[in-house]
Amino acid sequence: MRNENTIFFGQSKLFATQLHGCKKLLAITALALGTVFTGCKKDQMDSSTAISGTTAATNKFSTLATPALPTKAEALLAMQVYNNHFYNQYGTYGPSYKAYYWKDDNHTGRMDFWTQQEAIEMLIDAYNINPSADLKNKISYLYNGVRDGYGLLWTNNKFNDDVVWGSLMCVRAYKITNDGGMLDMAKNNFNMMWNRAWDTQSLGGGLWWTTDNQTKNTCVNAPAVICAMLLYQATGDATYKTKAKQIMDWMVTKLYDANTGEVKGAINKAGTITEGALSYTQGTFIGACDLLRADYPSVNYLAMGSKAMDYARSSMCNSSGGILKDENDVADTQGMKSIFARWACLFVKNTGTAGNYGAWLDANAAQAWSIRNSQGLMWNIWGTRTPESVRNAFETTCGVAMVNGIYYYR
Repeated sequence: MRNENTIFFGQSKLFATQLHGCKKLLAITALALGTVFTGCKKDQMDSSTAISGTTAATNKFSTLATPALPTKAEALLAMQVYNNHFYNQYGTYGPSYKAYYWKDDNHTGRMDFWTQQEAIEMLIDAYNINPSADLKNKISYLYNGVRDGYGLLWTNNKFNDDVVWGSLMCVRAYKITNDGGMLDMAKNNFNMMWNRAWDTQSLGGGLWWTTDNQTKNTCVNAPAVICAMLLYQATGDATYKTKAKQIMDWMVTKLYDANTGEVKGAINKAGTITEGALSYTQGTFIGACDLLRADYPSVNYLAMGSKAMDYARSSMCNSSGGILKDENDVADTQGMKSIFARWACLFVKNTGTAGNYGAWLDANAAQAWSIRNSQGLMWNIWGTRTPESVRNAFETTCGVAMVNGIYYYR
């Protein structure tokens, strides 16, 4: 996922419909903001950086008392603060409206394609935790903005993972809105991606990352499993379930380390691993295991997903069982923890494993919430208080996703 080409709460330019339901949050804001403070990357790294996937120097954690867990109301507040900074409703779309997320707090343009999808997925999570007409409407308007900005079929996007992220957003949004256009967009783009990306001639299977056909990456394959299973659930078309299993069988053979639980990020045509574990690829593999469990009981996907969770907890944190690493190397890595938070928390909810993983994920949510700035924004470097200066919209998804995600299982 490559890069393309400070507003306070009361200063955001919102439409009247956006303000509905926010009055209750103002009192929370005053309290919350004054009491706590004391793909596969499209920006390529060199191989040594890609394997580590983090900037170790930024992991500076406070020695003060354990931060307080954000409440469910504060999780909603975090989403609303984000929307007040980055949400832009920019016109009508037929009988409806269209919107997008700004890429930064200077409003220099919309988020790029794939990060926009992930910000909308964050909004979908927030709606699932705290349903409201306002959040539901925003999901629809942002979807309309994707249609308006990129069309109905994304054949001109060479990144197959971008197509998958967009399809996944659409099918998840469909589950909330029951808008058939969302389901059609998900199906048509997934099918297009599959037809050009699935290949058994090289490495025995797997989806190519781009139309250049050089590497097969977890960042397209793992979310494609999730997307295919959700399409199967939405349509009843068993061919999607079959495709999901084909992709997963290949990933387990080529990219998953059964001994450690690590999910490698990419493999080239020569069969050489070119990228190590990153939070979003580890997280989407965990989500894939979760969605396959019920339909393929003969394969112990629960054990596989748990092994991947164990690896993330022991080896992808500043210390074993601690706070997730920052992954602040390049712009495309800055929001990856939001994707991990989503699928890890849903795995814990659906598998009933909060007794094992809940305290660890809770600690990450509390840490993220504790470093918000006076405006309520949380950046991706959870060991340091968020600066007051202009923030970009992708890095500030991480905390919002984490504080909402824990309420999937709590």
